Amino acid sequence: MKKTSAGLQTLKAEFFGALAHPARIRLLEALIDAGETSVQDLQRRLGIDQPIVSQQLAKLRASGIVTSKKQGSSTLYEVADPMIGELLRVAKHILNRHLVGVKSLLRELVVDQRR
Repeated sequence: MKKTSAGLQTLKAEFFGALAHPARIRLLEALIDAGETSVQDLQRRLGIDQPIVSQQLAKLRASGIVTSKKQGSSTLYEVADPMIGELLRVAKHILNRHLVGVKSLLRELVVDQRR
């Protein structure tokens, strides 16, 4: 097994920490679907208040997960790397598998309780 340096492990932890908020995940999914998008468009699309959208985008931008550019009076945001979409899809598959296992265990508990 290949050994990973402590510095790289720290970077990975910071990266995943930047993803560790439901609003940030929703924002990323919306950006993946829509491409370059403004705060106002994200706010309308997700039904999240503008200050929260801006705050969460700032965290994602500071972590290098999204990029921004000025266009007139608006700032447009987009996912910095298309692999972020793949990462979120893989996470969804992992969670689905986990939930299938949990569902199976719950069925077994119900059967045991009936006995």
